[in-house]
Amino acid sequence: MKAIDLFAGAGGFSTGAHLAGVEVVWAANHWPEAVEWHAKNHPDTQHLCQDLHQADWSQVPEHDLLLASPCCQGHSKARGKAKGNPQHDASRSTAWAVVSAIEFHQPKAAIVENVPEFLDWQLFRPWELAMNALGYAVSPHIVDAADLGAPQNRVRMFLVLTRSKAALKLNLPKLDHKPAASFIDFDAGKWQPIEKPGRAAATLERVRAGRAAHGERFLISYYGNTKTGRSLTRPIGTITTRDRWAIVDGDRMRMLNRFECRDAMSFPADYQLPDNHRLAVHLMGNAVCPEPVKHIIQAVQEAA
Repeated sequence: MKAIDLFAGAGGFSTGAHLAGVEVVWAANHWPEAVEWHAKNHPDTQHLCQDLHQADWSQVPEHDLLLASPCCQGHSKARGKAKGNPQHDASRSTAWAVVSAIEFHQPKAAIVENVPEFLDWQLFRPWELAMNALGYAVSPHIVDAADLGAPQNRVRMFLVLTRSKAALKLNLPKLDHKPAASFIDFDAGKWQPIEKPGRAAATLERVRAGRAAHGERFLISYYGNTKTGRSLTRPIGTITTRDRWAIVDGDRMRMLNRFECRDAMSFPADYQLPDNHRLAVHLMGNAVCPEPVKHIIQAVQEAA
């Protein structure tokens, strides 16, 4: 089976496809750094750096499976009060590039990843009707990455599009959860004293609450709703595009390093990352978790 990857980012969809035995023949993204690192990790794939609104689909290789992760920022509740501005209108419009690609190539199946709020988009029904008009049934699946092999609670929507009259309901496994402790290296990273001068009072309060709930080793979130820490026996919470999670170990603490972010996303241990920590974290937080993708593609293959 051959696939293409739209809005490929750091390569989570492509990597998951590879793990499922699928050859990714073409990948595209508008962000040069993402294309650069996707190409380093997928050297046999053709790459395009372009706004996919302007893509020439006749230049794209034939394929059986289309993978796409259009921009999610305009849909996500995490955007808060900024939601609804023109920038987010433009980001939501990237979903129409998926329609254009499918109209031209008519692949056997497609999988589209986004946040669950994509289903609440005012134009989701017209988007779905466009897919129906092209002969595709649309089947939403809401998935927590922790249930499908990633050591991270990350809830995302996967739309499964098939050339069939009835929507395809996947038979997905529910795997045992992997704990955050499985990827944290207590001998690595840049540790600092918790009680160092200038430490924010809110951070110290979160550490105190975490100790009371979880002992000497646990995670805390620098933003979000995690006020009492998070046990290392659970999957970590969602990896985001900027530093979020800190590890507390006795009287010291540090942020996750870029390799721990990679492992939390379920990328293979040999997946290459930039040396720039901030860029690496952004690439990982913006990616799709490969292990869940592997299981989803395998389920699509089994149901076909």
